Amino acid sequence: MQALLSRWMPINASAHGGQLDALTVWVHWLMAILFVGWSLYFLYVLFRFRAAKNPQASYAGAHSHFSSYIEAGVAIVEIVLLVGFAIPAWAAWTDIPEGDDIFEVRVVAQQFQWNVHYPGPDGVFGRTDVNLVDDTIGNNLGLDRSDPAARDDVHSLAFMALPVDRNIVIHITSRDVIHSLFLPQMRVKQDAIPGMMIPVHFRAAQTTPEASRYPACVAEKNCWEIACAQLCGLTHFQMRGFYQVLPQAEFDAWMQQQQARLGNDNP
Repeated sequence: MQALLSRWMPINASAHGGQLDALTVWVHWLMAILFVGWSLYFLYVLFRFRAAKNPQASYAGAHSHFSSYIEAGVAIVEIVLLVGFAIPAWAAWTDIPEGDDIFEVRVVAQQFQWNVHYPGPDGVFGRTDVNLVDDTIGNNLGLDRSDPAARDDVHSLAFMALPVDRNIVIHITSRDVIHSLFLPQMRVKQDAIPGMMIPVHFRAAQTTPEASRYPACVAEKNCWEIACAQLCGLTHFQMRGFYQVLPQAEFDAWMQQQQARLGNDNP
C-alpha cells in the first residue's frame, strides 16, 4: 500500500519521513479493513433482517457478543498504533536536538506571506522590536540594525534555503492570526501562533532535485512549496512560498550572496 500511496504523496526527503509514511500506511490498512468489514456486515444485516423474513419486530435484540469482540479488537489495534507508533514518534520529534550540527532559522508568518530570518555568520539572532516593523521599507521582522547581532542577519521573503544533512530547527511564530507552516517533502507541519515561538525540527536527507529548484521550477509547477495549512483570511490561497535543500557548499554560497546584498542595502 505504501507504493500505492506514494503515487499521490510528495517525495520523502527527510530522515523521519519514512516512519511517518509507515504510520500512514498502517492507519490506511486499518481504515480499509473497517470499511470492507462494516460494509459486508451492513449488507448481511439488510439480507438477514429483511421484512419478508421478519414480519414482526424482535425487542429482545441480538444475544451474540461477536460485535463486541470486533469493537474490542479495533480498540486494541488503535491503542497499538497510538502507543506503539504515534506517541514514541511524537516524543522523538518534540525533543529538540543540541550540538554543533544544529542549523536554526526563524519563520514569521503574516497575512499573506512568509518571512524567513537567518542569524548570519555569527549564529546569533539579532534583536527585534514590534515598533520597528515597517513593511514599506522591507523590515517585516522589526529588526533593530543598531544591535550588533542583527547587523549580519538575513531576511528572506517567501523563500527559504536549507542545508542538507543538518539537524534543522525552525522557530515559528505569527504576526497576526494563526497560520500553519507546511513543508510536504519534509513531512513537517506546525501551527504558527501569535505570541508564541514554537520550534519544530527535522533532518533533510536529500537535496532538492535540479528540476524543482526555484525559480526555474515555477513554469513546470513542480517546486517545493511552503504552504499554509490553516485558513488564515480571504486570500489564504495566495500564501505560498518556496524552499529548497542545498549541499552545504551551495548553501554557503547562497548565504554569501545574501550577505553581499545586505551590505549593498545597508552601507
